[in-house]
Amino acid sequence: MERPVCLIENHEDGTIRVNQEALEILSRFTQKVVVVAVVGKYRTGKSYLMNRLVGCKNGFSLGSTVQSMTKGIWMWCVPHPVKRGHTLVLLDTEGLGDVEKGNSQNDSWIFALAVLLSSTLVFNSMGTIDQQAMDQLHYVTELTEKIKVKSTEQADLEDDSSEFKRFFPSFVWCVRDFNLQLQMDGKDITEDEYLKSALKLKPGMSVAVRNYNLPRECILHYFHSHKCFVFDRPASKLALQNMDKVQDSQLDPAFIQQTKKFCEYIYEKSPVKALSGGYTITGRALGDVAVSYVEAICSGSIPSMENAVVALAKIENSRAVEDALSQYGEMMALHVHRFPTETQEEFLNLDKECHSEAVKVFMKLSFNDTDQEYQAKLIEALDNRKAEYLQRNEEASERRCRAILQELSAGLEKGIKEGRFSVPGGYKMFTEEKRSLETEYLKVKGKGVKRGLELSFIIYRDLELSFILIF
Repeated sequence: MERPVCLIENHEDGTIRVNQEALEILSRFTQKVVVVAVVGKYRTGKSYLMNRLVGCKNGFSLGSTVQSMTKGIWMWCVPHPVKRGHTLVLLDTEGLGDVEKGNSQNDSWIFALAVLLSSTLVFNSMGTIDQQAMDQLHYVTELTEKIKVKSTEQADLEDDSSEFKRFFPSFVWCVRDFNLQLQMDGKDITEDEYLKSALKLKPGMSVAVRNYNLPRECILHYFHSHKCFVFDRPASKLALQNMDKVQDSQLDPAFIQQTKKFCEYIYEKSPVKALSGGYTITGRALGDVAVSYVEAICSGSIPSMENAVVALAKIENSRAVEDALSQYGEMMALHVHRFPTETQEEFLNLDKECHSEAVKVFMKLSFNDTDQEYQAKLIEALDNRKAEYLQRNEEASERRCRAILQELSAGLEKGIKEGRFSVPGGYKMFTEEKRSLETEYLKVKGKGVKRGLELSFIIYRDLELSFILIF
């Protein structure tokens, strides 16, 4: 992709929709994907970080005013810089808390989709990790209302939030324009220790303590790993208004180094996107699950990770069957010109080779076909295709045999019409020529599986009948 495209369209009426252009792009990616999504308050430099991961200064829209530039969720797919044979998918989300939107529920769904679609979630904030920053993360406290691991029926009976950590993305907190010293109790601390301290829970059960602990508990409870990066202010205020044009030489060296460190971590540590059950997915599958989640949201239900896996399995396995059958058809089509095969064994060997390659295609593309339902469908369909080609092979053989017999019997037929055998002893002459014709027929190669004499006998009987009638 030379530029980002919108993946999730966010409309003014609060409805969301998956962009078809993005789905078509994802459908072309059969490689496993590493999906990195960035969330956070608008106008905090989220898009800049995503652009740096691509190695560009622009791409995702950067703005220099108080107006949010990104609407919905935008996607950029690039070859993974470190993991060969993988695709890096970057998701830049609409800024949370946009005053022009005035729809917090819509923000919650954008946040939930970023969590559902990503393998690494980057939360971007300004200043320090304080209570105000935690308040911006109140969306994380609503995830149990927006996401279910199990199907709706099961989720109604039990709380599956404890399962989130197994399936949620890794969590990275980026603190921008950080102007404090990383010290605690007079000792230097790491960025991760700073985050760990900020997420420490307070003892007590008062309302104030519970409100303080809730977002921290959710971050600790839902996400399986936690990482922190702090960034110095990159440049002067004037330069910040034109970040897509500013050269690295104009930026604070410390900021450049911190950004490089962030990118290297994402490249090395961000895992391949996996679904409930540990199934790693391709770009095409990512598009399918995005559709599944958005359809659930639009229907008024809660997106279920388990249901997404079921829906994806149906889509992917149906495609796998179609692709496998196409492989079989393409391979057989290359050999149709060889029909008829000289022997039935030759045809069966050809079918076996094409069948094997078709199954390999299916096994490579199939997804969660645990009960082998779709593999059974493929085998049945391949048997039907085999029968069709077997019939074509036999029909080709019949046509070839008839053509040979017609060519060889032309002289015999001419003799009948001219009355050459309508003389005393003519039937004996006819029988001898017929026997000679049979011998010549047996010598001809390439007659195929229907080369047996029963076909020649039919024609010979026709010749005999003609001879008797003329005689």
